[in-house]
Amino acid sequence: MLDTIFNPWIVAVALNTVLLAIVWFAPKKLLTLAGILHAWVLGVLIWGTLGWQGYVIVAFYFLVGSGVTRIGMAEKEAAGIAEKRSGARGPENVWGSALTAAICAVGVLVVDFLGQPQAAVSLLLLAYVASFSTKLSDTCASEVGKAYGQRTFLITTLQPVARGTEGAVSLEGTLAGIVASVAIALLGWGVGLMNLTGVLLCVISAFIATNLESLIGATLQSRFTWLTNEVVNILNTAIGACVAVLFALVVS
Repeated sequence: MLDTIFNPWIVAVALNTVLLAIVWFAPKKLLTLAGILHAWVLGVLIWGTLGWQGYVIVAFYFLVGSGVTRIGMAEKEAAGIAEKRSGARGPENVWGSALTAAICAVGVLVVDFLGQPQAAVSLLLLAYVASFSTKLSDTCASEVGKAYGQRTFLITTLQPVARGTEGAVSLEGTLAGIVASVAIALLGWGVGLMNLTGVLLCVISAFIATNLESLIGATLQSRFTWLTNEVVNILNTAIGACVAVLFALVVS
């Protein structure tokens, strides 16, 4: 009976229902209604496959990312460079940020079911944390840069450009992105998803992927209508996850 009650999937359904109900009734709208429904699916999937350790990572990303998005919101809205809906996340934001992580989580479930070596699970867990380390780095770099960047430069030419320009980088944003990637990578280590080497790999891969994302924004995004911010976010997190895994295979 107790095994049924505390089945991770049942816990996942109950926990996410309660937490996302709180989010919906909170004064500040962090998610749209559709965003809440999709976040519920994501949350259930992550808890059911990776337990509380994996869930802590996605929760940390969501809370910090939402908070950073609201930094200097009035000024960013006046300049026309703020996130739409005053930062409230919709389904496209949920999956743009977490599709790579969700695939990694499902991968862990499949690998466990097939009885594959633990090394495969370790690589998937590293990729999971690296994807969120990359996305939080990108979010913090972008939002802090738009709010506090004293000088912003186009990554391809290093010529000065206005804040919020696609492909723009700033010292303030870059430093914020590095700090964010370190924080979430350390959390991944702290909850036992990876070792200390994984922390370094996540930070390096996040830095590489975040700058490649800026490069994509500066060179390709305006040329292809299908290359929306959400698609770029998926590419960004996928690059971060893959780079971390490649580095892990090289140093192992």
